[in-house]
Amino acid sequence: MASWWEDDEFWKAFGSYFFTPDRVGRAAAEVEALVELLAITPGAKVLDLCCGIGRHSVEFARLGYTVTAVDLTAAFLARARKRAEREKVNLEFVQSDMRDFFRPAAFDAAVNLVTSFGYFEDQADDLRVARNLCESVKPGGRLAMELMGKEALARKFVERRWDTTTDGTLILMENKMRSGWYWIETRWIIIKGADRRELNFSTRLYSAAELGALLKQAGFQKVEFFGNFDGAPYDQNAERLVVVATK
Repeated sequence: MASWWEDDEFWKAFGSYFFTPDRVGRAAAEVEALVELLAITPGAKVLDLCCGIGRHSVEFARLGYTVTAVDLTAAFLARARKRAEREKVNLEFVQSDMRDFFRPAAFDAAVNLVTSFGYFEDQADDLRVARNLCESVKPGGRLAMELMGKEALARKFVERRWDTTTDGTLILMENKMRSGWYWIETRWIIIKGADRRELNFSTRLYSAAELGALLKQAGFQKVEFFGNFDGAPYDQNAERLVVVATK
């Protein structure tokens, strides 16, 4: 049986409610902040692994970077191509599993954003992805990862909540934590009029220390932690876990 992250139909449904206009609108400012964190100059080669609908990839390209955008989901890549066409920027799109894609020393920097890491039950697959990323950046190159760190999640964890979208769609969310706080299972029930749809997905959770150790095991020499894209400390007030690893 295919895993949830291999199902294009899941991503089509999920993307409709996750990639809100507000999130898409924040991409330009997030990329500008990432440029500072990664210390890259225009013309540098950037890998966006798990690019989704291309909101960050296109912004990097718009700023003059040479971008390769990789994702497994065909529907997302189609939306990303249309976004690039609208913005009149050129970038390379590749459909690939993150465990398979690497290009030895091809990139000055790489990004893996919006909790696009930790999908696999076998943690060896996470290490494989991290090694692919390390192998793909040049010596001295940097990787930026952004996800919900275990510490930040523990501070604001709620088992159940609901949201209403601007078109009146109701989204009921339920989170279950496995013993040991290493894995979270999430259930969404989406109700729009008479239609009801259920989505189930799960990811491995990492603390800053755990992810830093994994990245060093993968070959990165230095790992720094921040609480947002602007470089705030990863402390008790952190919004997200942003990791910058240097090869």
